[in-house]
Amino acid sequence: MTTAEAAAGPRADLAPGAVAAPEAVADPGAQAARATEAILRDTLHGAERGVVVDSPPGAGKSTLVVRAALELAEAGRPLMVVAQTNAQVDDLVLRLAEKNPELPLGRLHSSDTDAYDKALDGLPQVRTSAKAADLAGLPVVLSTAAKWAHVKTDEPWRHAIVDEAYQMRSDALLAVAGLFERALFVGDPGQLDPFSIVGGEQWAGLSYDPSASAVTTLLAHNPGLPQHRLPVSWRLPASAAPLVSDAFYPYTPFRSGTGDGDRRLAFAVPSDGSGPDRVIDEAAASGWGLLELPRRHTPRTDPEAVRAVAAVVRRLLDRDGAALSERSDRPAPLTAGRVAVGTAHRDQAAAVRAALAKLGVSGVTVDTANRLQGREYDVTVVLHPLSGRPDATAFHLETGRLCVLASRHRHACIVVCRAGVGELLDDYPSTEPVQLGTAVKFPDGWEANHAVLAHLARHRVSWRP
Repeated sequence: MTTAEAAAGPRADLAPGAVAAPEAVADPGAQAARATEAILRDTLHGAERGVVVDSPPGAGKSTLVVRAALELAEAGRPLMVVAQTNAQVDDLVLRLAEKNPELPLGRLHSSDTDAYDKALDGLPQVRTSAKAADLAGLPVVLSTAAKWAHVKTDEPWRHAIVDEAYQMRSDALLAVAGLFERALFVGDPGQLDPFSIVGGEQWAGLSYDPSASAVTTLLAHNPGLPQHRLPVSWRLPASAAPLVSDAFYPYTPFRSGTGDGDRRLAFAVPSDGSGPDRVIDEAAASGWGLLELPRRHTPRTDPEAVRAVAAVVRRLLDRDGAALSERSDRPAPLTAGRVAVGTAHRDQAAAVRAALAKLGVSGVTVDTANRLQGREYDVTVVLHPLSGRPDATAFHLETGRLCVLASRHRHACIVVCRAGVGELLDDYPSTEPVQLGTAVKFPDGWEANHAVLAHLARHRVSWRP
């Protein structure tokens, strides 16, 4: 039974043996609200020491964290919030301060010079310090997992909220577990696995694998903890949610909060007939576009593919685009700040930045999948991780990497890729060793890549620069 079904209770109007209508026909707002209420009920009134929430891309994870924090504070329960990066912590502090300007907040930071966003200094209800003792008594204290690991306390916090829990390694959770009595763990299981600079083969299959995600290890030792999911993505449009859900979240499906036609992307300047313009028009009409270059094995920073990515971005901005959505009755201009380029490697991102600079483009976010996690844009342009490669390594087949790249957009995603990736996948045998005791990750990268390619093939624009 899904979280939403459990929260809504049994369907008394159905005769025995009758089948309920698909959950997707329900109002998405009501569906999300039922799931949220069930999560908050277990968090505030449940008896278990932990509650786990799976959140697909753009499902309102940060909104849930903020609401749970405010309700715990209002109930008089001291709360510590654990996030994985300083940017995530600062964002949560700003959100909490905006929602309740009267709530005292503590921002625990490192001793580095630029340890936190200086915008927090302008908020009178926010106290910042590198020492936890200076923030004692505040209803909510927020910091990174790395900083919390150095905190010692005689009186643990009654509650903790762990944000981006799937991107937290289990050893990091172990380092802070003694600081709180109960916790809400919120994260996206489809994103990239926790980062580690050392291999984890020696721990594979062990229940205390320190390189595994915090949630994986938590549930391995506590299988009875309440588990919920947020069922609606408010970021992904109706054109994208079915593909992302089927390809990356087959056991925890979700839907878009919008319907067909609720979002539109239009351009005042007509197409010039080039490959970049044709794929832009395809993406504007369908939400997806594949600009396919001739098949060829290339260096990782494939100059032709990099120039193609830059050309697409340049034309996106030159054609005076406007995005209409449920957020406003007026179309919003498609500016550089609402466009992003995603790559698999940092050197590819650097090459795209250089190519954009030559075309006079600035203000467009260009980064790797790791650094694009949690961010959203109106249009994204993606350099496919397997484009031009002679092999398909585990790094390039990682499911979370492709999931991040394909789920940052509100209107359209354009993928630039050389032909032949489907054949590459078919020719690539998995050489990963079988580890006893490890859970099989599903879907695997091979299957997810094939699912995405099959969908993109319907929106292909072949182009020879």
